[in-house]
Amino acid sequence: MSTIKETQRDSHKKSLSEAFVNSFGGYPIGYGLGIVILPLSMGWIQEDPLVANLLITFVYATVSFARSYFLRRIFEKFGIDDNFIRLGKKGVMKMIKTLRGK
Repeated sequence: MSTIKETQRDSHKKSLSEAFVNSFGGYPIGYGLGIVILPLSMGWIQEDPLVANLLITFVYATVSFARSYFLRRIFEKFGIDDNFIRLGKKGVMKMIKTLRGK
C-alpha cells in the first residue's frame, strides 16, 4: 500500500514540476510573441477589434498548446520527475548561503 502512495506522491511532484516549467517557460515565449504580434495588429485592432482579438487569442492559445505538448514529450522522453524542484531548491539554498556569507 505504501508503494501506491509513494507512486502517487512522485506523480504529484512530476506534475508540479511540469506545471512550473510550463508556466515560467511560457513567460519569455509569450513576451516575445507579444513583441511580434501586437505591433503588427495595431491598425487592425482599431478597424475590427473582435476579429483581431479572436485571432490574437487563437495564436497565443496555439503557441501555448504546442509549448505544453513539447514540454510534456520532453518530460516523458527523459523521465524527468522532480529534478527541476530539486535544482530550484539547491539554487535558492546556494543563493541564501552566498548572501549570508557576504
